[in-house]
Amino acid sequence: MNATWSDNQTRIEAAKELLAQAVDSLVGSENLEIALRVYGHQSPITATFQDCNDTKLEVPFGKDNFSRVKGMIKTIKAKGTTPIARSLEAAAEDFPDMNSRNIIILITDGLEACDNDPCVIAKKLHDKGVVVTPFVIGLGLDLSYLEQFKCIGSYSEAESKSAFKNALKSVVNKALVNTTVEVDLKDITGKPTETDVTLFFYKAGTNQLKYTMQHTINRYGNPDTLILDPSIKYDLIVNTLPRREVYDITIKKNTHNTIPVDAPQGYIRCRLNNATRSYQIESRVTLENNPLTINTQQINATDKYIVGRYTLEVLTLPRLYFTVQVNQSSVTNIDFEAPGLFTYKSNNTVTGQIFVQNSQGKWDWVCNLDPLTLSGQWNLQPGHYKVSYRQKNIKSSIYSYEQDFRILSNKTTSINL
Repeated sequence: MNATWSDNQTRIEAAKELLAQAVDSLVGSENLEIALRVYGHQSPITATFQDCNDTKLEVPFGKDNFSRVKGMIKTIKAKGTTPIARSLEAAAEDFPDMNSRNIIILITDGLEACDNDPCVIAKKLHDKGVVVTPFVIGLGLDLSYLEQFKCIGSYSEAESKSAFKNALKSVVNKALVNTTVEVDLKDITGKPTETDVTLFFYKAGTNQLKYTMQHTINRYGNPDTLILDPSIKYDLIVNTLPRREVYDITIKKNTHNTIPVDAPQGYIRCRLNNATRSYQIESRVTLENNPLTINTQQINATDKYIVGRYTLEVLTLPRLYFTVQVNQSSVTNIDFEAPGLFTYKSNNTVTGQIFVQNSQGKWDWVCNLDPLTLSGQWNLQPGHYKVSYRQKNIKSSIYSYEQDFRILSNKTTSINL
């Protein structure tokens, strides 16, 4: 640690300077306590002796001990050996509460000098629930050296003071600062049980997409914990149907943030109740009294929607319309009859239209005949129909004809024009 950086500042002095700045950045953090353990600073190493017990908790955990930690940092001198394993094991006993989120940041420029395998100690720490995040400061260290730290946790390599500063800031933000977020997608009872939907986090007021995450309920039955940069505000888009939006979200540093979103959901499923074969039928789904399409749903698919009232336009011929109430966690089934097949042939090209008789006895347009072909076919819903037509090359309305026909589910109706 007494080796110098390119600016003639020793590694130990650079480490002390940057650690002091990191401590300053933590002042005022809620639910955060820090401690300082130092090794290799009490007993000088000689050609015949190294003190492998030279590790000491200089500042125990406590509230508002930041000045004390900074004061101790100033006094540290690098003069001893590198007992990493023993220091890690001792550090596990430093924490006053094993139920807290306990993290160790290890800063070293040397490899283990006393014990054979710090990985053994690391496993003991992990078994106790201690998260160890080593931070390696090294100049000219080969990768084989760095690989030793994989068994302990993640590691970063710094080859200069600026690299050290950036890496330390990253470690503090991701591990020590403990700024966490959960998105509570609340059901109709206000419980955060909804999940399995994509979350978009935009920088507030912009189209800069910062994070894309799939909402998850973790193995403990709670919304999963997210790590977001607390330095900016966010607009959250929850991609339900229809989507939910929360704007101008502030992430409070050094604490657990909860973003509540009302997102109670249920299901819609469209079914043919008597089909003898498969059909490709889509339904256009809109909110009641709002013409904007929010989904096009396939027959027999079960799609999820926010609780409320919807209008379904089933893209059959003729169109079918349903008003649907979606309820929490339940499936609303829309059942209708399977279509029948209508076919026609003509000796000459014809122009014409097909109509269906509605419930009031009047005729509604269904579709047009193709004036360039001699035949055609459609899947039509069961009902009473009429086709009105004339030969295309005869330019007189008195040569108009019509034929009535009936369509039955799963049956074929054929006529000659």
